[in-house]
Amino acid sequence: MSLLRLALLSLWNRRLTAILTILGIALSVTLFLSVEKLRTGARDSFANTISGTDLIVGARAGDVQLLLYSVFRIGNATNNITWESYQDIAGRSEVDWIVPISLGDSHRGYRVVGTTPGFFEHYRYRRDTGLRFTDGEAFGDLFDTVVGADVARSLGYAVGDRIVVSHGTGRGTGAEHDDKPFRVAGILAKTGTPVDRAVYVGLEAIEAIHVDWQGGGRVEGLQIPAERVRNMDLTPKTVTAALVGLKSRITTFRFQRFVNEYEEEPMTAILPGVALSNLWSLVGVAERALSAVSIMVIVTALLGLVTTLLASLEERRREMAILRANGASPRTVMGLLTAESGLIALAGAVLGLAFYYILLFALQPLLDARFGLYLKVDIPGVREGAILAFIVLAGIVAGLVPAWRAYRRSLADGMSIRS
Repeated sequence: MSLLRLALLSLWNRRLTAILTILGIALSVTLFLSVEKLRTGARDSFANTISGTDLIVGARAGDVQLLLYSVFRIGNATNNITWESYQDIAGRSEVDWIVPISLGDSHRGYRVVGTTPGFFEHYRYRRDTGLRFTDGEAFGDLFDTVVGADVARSLGYAVGDRIVVSHGTGRGTGAEHDDKPFRVAGILAKTGTPVDRAVYVGLEAIEAIHVDWQGGGRVEGLQIPAERVRNMDLTPKTVTAALVGLKSRITTFRFQRFVNEYEEEPMTAILPGVALSNLWSLVGVAERALSAVSIMVIVTALLGLVTTLLASLEERRREMAILRANGASPRTVMGLLTAESGLIALAGAVLGLAFYYILLFALQPLLDARFGLYLKVDIPGVREGAILAFIVLAGIVAGLVPAWRAYRRSLADGMSIRS
């Protein structure tokens, strides 16, 4: 206890230097914990891009490819599945709900997704979070559309605005369905998923805007007005993919095998969670880079601590000599410097943890609303405790370097005057 008291008094005597060192470690701890939280939060958000969906069904393709175009709207399907096959799957006793997806059109660079109102009811992300509207509602008319949060913000859309869908994907396709404009009926809240970057229309609307098109272009001399289209049979001929929810997860693998072995046409059924894990293994290099950065931050802080202690040791030669002259052994001097280093590391770790939670509480609502990145605020747990313990232990170890130098110095060394 006397050594600890002596270390505290010594730090108080050099409080300005000690406070600056503690702040440096605290900021490093805050940065380390923040980077770790962002890393794990990004991974969890990615893994929870789609949840509550047991299977995704599409034409025969690889798991990652089917996931990319059906969920992330990246790339294109190798083929579509027929409406008859879709209805056959939907009619199976194992199916609780099924939502079709039809791709192929775009609006000013954003993908247009043909689906049913069931999409807004059954799509889940972040484990069990459903879609909600910030304004308006799901489409109720043939030419109603719902836009994602990023689309609405980027293009400045509000409920009631008119938009025109383009044939094909990407910007500047040059083939617009301008004779059949849509009305924005609803705007979705930010989710941080690909849902934010898409325009949603009814499945029948996809058929409606293509009734006078053939082979990727409008049939010359044929133009069917929107009002006349309403009276036509708009049953889809094909769909791109389907999201499937089963009544019991026990039947998942059996139903997946049924789809994969479907005799009428080649199809693939994938487990979204497994496909997301496979995809993350390909794109998760950024996570590993963030881990390396966070480790380097702590190493830099500890090196700064060693540097500060070594620099102060040169100024404390006479202090160390006076302690030795008053009966302090070399081991006592070594323990004093080690205790000071440990106390600085402990104070920096605790202060850094406090800064981290203040920052997390302040920024969590903003990150969720602006970027859809949900960072869960947890009470300090085993992980945080282990990090703090490691930093304190590393601080003590770092203090051994100047402590060993002080231990090896003689009493006369501290009394001599250096020019």
